Amino acid sequence: MTELEQQIQGFLGLLKEISLLEETDALLGWDALTGMPEDSSEHRSEVTSYIAGLAFEKSVSKSMADYLAYLSQHQEELNSELKKMVEIVQKNYDLNHKIPQAEYQEFIKVISQADSSWRKARDAQDFTIFEPSLAKIIAFKKKFIEYWHKDEKTPYDVLLNQYEPGMTVEILDAVFTELREGIQEIVKKINENGTTPTTDFLSRYISIENQRAFSIKVIEKMGYRFTAGRLDDTTHPFMESMNRNDARITTRWDEHNFKMAVFGIIHEAGHGIYEQNIAERFDYTPLRGGVSMGIHESQSLFYEIVMGSDKNFWQDNYELLQSYSEGKLDDIDFETFYKGLHKTAPSLIRIEADTLTYPLHIIIRYEIEKLIFNEGVSVSDLPQIWNEKYQEYLGITPENDTVGILQDVHWSGGSFGYFPSYALGFMYAAQLQHSMAQELDLAAIYKTGNYEPIRQWLTDNIHQYGSLKEPNELIKNATGEPLNPRYLLALQDKIYQEVYHY
Repeated sequence: MTELEQQIQGFLGLLKEISLLEETDALLGWDALTGMPEDSSEHRSEVTSYIAGLAFEKSVSKSMADYLAYLSQHQEELNSELKKMVEIVQKNYDLNHKIPQAEYQEFIKVISQADSSWRKARDAQDFTIFEPSLAKIIAFKKKFIEYWHKDEKTPYDVLLNQYEPGMTVEILDAVFTELREGIQEIVKKINENGTTPTTDFLSRYISIENQRAFSIKVIEKMGYRFTAGRLDDTTHPFMESMNRNDARITTRWDEHNFKMAVFGIIHEAGHGIYEQNIAERFDYTPLRGGVSMGIHESQSLFYEIVMGSDKNFWQDNYELLQSYSEGKLDDIDFETFYKGLHKTAPSLIRIEADTLTYPLHIIIRYEIEKLIFNEGVSVSDLPQIWNEKYQEYLGITPENDTVGILQDVHWSGGSFGYFPSYALGFMYAAQLQHSMAQELDLAAIYKTGNYEPIRQWLTDNIHQYGSLKEPNELIKNATGEPLNPRYLLALQDKIYQEVYHY
């Protein structure tokens, strides 16, 4: 065995050790949110802290530093997959090492205190209670940007790049402007000429047992494998992937709102299908998971929004839903049902927004984050800016801070640069569907009830690559062009014209 081969073997062995610890931590995290006894939370936090600490120590160890130094000097002798592994590990190593330990520990302390002040502020409907904590978090993030900055054009680009590699303010400004104007034009058409659909049937009683049975049948048709996953109950739905053979999904239920659970399960199954179809050769390496938040959201939203909004999809599945509704939907014809699913109205709360207006909520947050990090806007001015943008973009103004600037937990955890990934997922999903439709007869596929060709196309173009390819490369290879918001606007226009007849 050559010296290079020994170094590669040692590097991959260390990566496997880290991967096994991370899988253990993920499993403990899933359990904590699905079935852990309440009294065990304090003990569990010690266990997870220990496991996560071991993984972190290995990722920043001298052994890791030595492997990275050696392999970086032998880049020309590595294949493309090993080069990518070294690149990802080096990036994470640098991020972890560039912040002085004392500063990072102080930041963690501020974050833990911020969650409490955020909750108190929400209860009191008063942003000023949270303001001091938020100001400290932003100050830390600005300092960290100085440590992390390489060749990014703006400070906010540094944060964007952590969630969506290669994404910049320059790109987002262009696509978000086009997206915002296009959505507002559709909303205008609906308000001026639309016929509002009937929706009262959406609150009719359907048992949890029947909602579960229907949802399981649907996501199995979509390609979610229960031999490599499971469905459990939780408060806030999520997908947790330990590895490609164990991608678990969760949901919450409301017997008078079947739409919430059904679409929520489809959404999480989309995340799971992505993870279940990543190439086996990436096991135990940094390539084993989805490449970015935006691409991951594109897969969940492809199933939830693109497939879930397709009339042909529901023509294939509505009778099945009726059979599980115990007669509650027997008097609702298909057209009434389909249109009712797609009623749109402006909402103050992001997570309650409909498919059409949801991206506007994300654009508002993006523009505010950009003001914070690129323009230095005062933290005390943020509630007013928030309210003004909601009035400008959605025509509504929050009556208090709890339904306004305090509604999301992200900023209290320091997650700046995260929000754009949600809107990117919408746009990626629609663009992928447009290209898929050039190769597959989607209407015919839905009529057969066998959706395997759709899953296979997504695996061939997205899933299998894991984190090997950057988001922009994946999208360009799959669709022949970079990110383009026109496909989402065309999809939205098609859906809502059919529903509202504007």
